[in-house]
Amino acid sequence: MLMALVLMMQAAPTQKAAPVLEFPTRGLDDSAAYEGYHARLFRDSRGNAVEIYIEGKTGRVVHLWADGLNESIGFTVRGGQGGQEATAAVAAVPTVAFAEGASVWSASGRRSLLYALTIPGGRTTQIGQFLLGSMRIERDFGYAGRVQDPIDAPTFVPEEFKQLAERDSAYRKRLTPAFSLMTSTWRLRVSQASLDGRNHLAVTLTGDARLSSASARNGVLTVRPRGAQAVTISVEITTDGPALTPLTRTQIFTTAFRRFADSAKSPRLEREIRGFELLSSKQKLMAGLPTYATYFGRDMLMTALMMQPVWADTMAEFVMGAALAKLGPDGEVSHEEALGGQAIRENGAEFLKTGDRRLLENLQATRENYWMVDDDFQLPVVAGHYFADARVSAARKRAFVRRWGAALRKNVSYVMYQAAPYAHDPVATNLVRFKRDPDGYCHPGSWRDSRVGYAGGCYAFDVNVVWVPQALRAIVSIDSALRSLGEPGVEHADLIAAGAQTWQGAARHFMVTLTPDEVQSRVRAKLASLPEPEREYWDGVLTRSGYTPDTLRFPAVSLDSAGNPIPVMSTDPAMWLLLQRQDDAAERDLLRPFLLPYPVGLFIDGVGLAVANDAYAAPAVWQLFERDLYHSPRVVWGREVNMFVAALAQGGRNRPGAIDSVRTAVARSGLQYAELWSYKFENGALRPVRYGSASDVQLWTLTDLAVQYLLTTSRPAQ
Repeated sequence: MLMALVLMMQAAPTQKAAPVLEFPTRGLDDSAAYEGYHARLFRDSRGNAVEIYIEGKTGRVVHLWADGLNESIGFTVRGGQGGQEATAAVAAVPTVAFAEGASVWSASGRRSLLYALTIPGGRTTQIGQFLLGSMRIERDFGYAGRVQDPIDAPTFVPEEFKQLAERDSAYRKRLTPAFSLMTSTWRLRVSQASLDGRNHLAVTLTGDARLSSASARNGVLTVRPRGAQAVTISVEITTDGPALTPLTRTQIFTTAFRRFADSAKSPRLEREIRGFELLSSKQKLMAGLPTYATYFGRDMLMTALMMQPVWADTMAEFVMGAALAKLGPDGEVSHEEALGGQAIRENGAEFLKTGDRRLLENLQATRENYWMVDDDFQLPVVAGHYFADARVSAARKRAFVRRWGAALRKNVSYVMYQAAPYAHDPVATNLVRFKRDPDGYCHPGSWRDSRVGYAGGCYAFDVNVVWVPQALRAIVSIDSALRSLGEPGVEHADLIAAGAQTWQGAARHFMVTLTPDEVQSRVRAKLASLPEPEREYWDGVLTRSGYTPDTLRFPAVSLDSAGNPIPVMSTDPAMWLLLQRQDDAAERDLLRPFLLPYPVGLFIDGVGLAVANDAYAAPAVWQLFERDLYHSPRVVWGREVNMFVAALAQGGRNRPGAIDSVRTAVARSGLQYAELWSYKFENGALRPVRYGSASDVQLWTLTDLAVQYLLTTSRPAQ
């Protein structure tokens, strides 16, 4: 039987805090598509975001503290039947509802938040699988499917922590949480120090002994109601981690945009603005809540390009400064930072590999990840836009160069070095290639960063056709701007213009051309591989829409290691359309796949734009995407929808028919505010559903703010 789980906010000991955001939101989201998932976001006493979410399918309750350590506290709630305990691997799954408010306060260097949950009477409830530490470790707990374990399974401990504890017994007592139960009222306190002992997290669950009894064993709290009346449990979470310094909307957005938003009086706009504020601090722009509450270079840089029409002119300086401060030794942009518990994990792993004991002196030293490729080229593109921004005075640009000029030149030199082989000899195998994993597999080094995101390819379309040519053109602009400011220009800049011209031809390596017969035979083969309900649904779509009567052209998502196209259609040309104006014929070819119904193209009515279509590739590629759906034909990404619509709305290219078709399909999904979403088949129908690991608040998805502004200001008045 299902156990009802209701979050309720109790009276505040100091300050009451209403939720800033809620997912799903009545009137904006389709609650059925969320399939029992509920989340609320608050601000703590220092203005840092705290997200509490319950995954209804599993009963997992997670508290993300989006502060300087990216912390989390999680536990799992399961209900038995009658007086029986929930001993099965997965017992009854709770449903979720929220009451109003929360309480927040600070004391003695600690920040706390108090709320409450209710569980139904008449049955036993067990709360276990406590996990306190980094949100990255909670993320791995979820990815590993450990929530499916028995409620009293051993605590999830990263392997690196276990090995460190074997080397040094001082770490052993910090591997798992400490439990303390007082039975008089009843009150369970679960606490844990970071492995290095520097920081502390705690969660306290309190109930009324008149309404329920409680016992604790093997890390599991068992609550037995004394009657049929629902039982309220207060939940207090506490941290001593460092806080971030939030930015406000007046610091983030232009005056013109704020006036536009105020006059629109749109709940959608207001929710997205609040989301952007929650992600923004003086220290960084976080990539997303709850899963990616830290710095991601690509996410910031992409967002900077998309948000330029609505951002305050200081935001680009902030984004570039954050990226430039973290450059690698050769000038690479950091993809992601590891903080707190995750930094301990990575520094510990490095110590275990090298034996360098200096790493143990500061296990929380921030570590950077330089595996990605696309962000290295995005930084000069953002810089080029910044130096061309007439809103920014020459004095401010000069001050920026004096602070960050050396780092910017370092990145520019790295970009030029990476682009040089193809500029000198423009063959496919001289394009910018992904780095290789230890097993020899080309590690997806751009935004489709799941292992199969580029269908096993080594040379990505978006890196080589969009970002490298854009970066080279930007370097020419940067050189000119630096000289106009009286600063030294870019070394060897005289060679860049010719190299940029050569790189303009990189698209030819990726182009796929299929006759109508080839389109039909390949689509038929793909459909024949699908389960019957899916095959019947897509056959129905083809009956209504037909196959294309003309030759189909599209850029492959990537090239294999020999430089041959892997014929997977993708949404990646949207960014190319946004950043570079094409001639009419090229633009028509690029737009066509977006508007052709899937499984021929990318358009799925009532859902949006599939992020990829693998129908034209080999069966081995189909199998890759079946095993990992994250960037597969079963997923729509909000950022790709935003880019496509923005591309059509800007530069006098307004195509209202195409824009309205895509936006209407996305709106009908009921998930248009999500980072990404999927679909399933039920009773012969396609039903949109929330993607399990999707962020509720995602930086680049919130670029919809700029899209809405562009649509309003670019369309002629009726």
